[in-house]
Amino acid sequence: MSSVTELIGQSVWDSNGVWVGHVVDIRVVKHKGELQQSHTVYGLVVSSMRAPLLLGLTREREDRPEWLSRILSRLAYAGCTFVPWSAIAEYGGGEVHISTLRKELTRV
Repeated sequence: MSSVTELIGQSVWDSNGVWVGHVVDIRVVKHKGELQQSHTVYGLVVSSMRAPLLLGLTREREDRPEWLSRILSRLAYAGCTFVPWSAIAEYGGGEVHISTLRKELTRV
């Protein structure tokens, strides 16, 4: 896999083989102050209710009031599940396997 963005749309399965949903967004942390700005992935947003697509409504919010970004993200990510990157066991071939159970994951 050449890029972490290729995870968008992949199916996510828990440690018991239970389907969790499709990856709809990737959460990253920006590292500022370095010579080259870098990012670290800290988790995936997974939805079992919508088609796989990158929502990205909370990105690039300089032109949008913070309260509006919060409302949009609550609406768009309602019913989604957050999978921390530390729980990813393996990924590739259109599937992501996690080392935890679906019921142990946090709702967004």
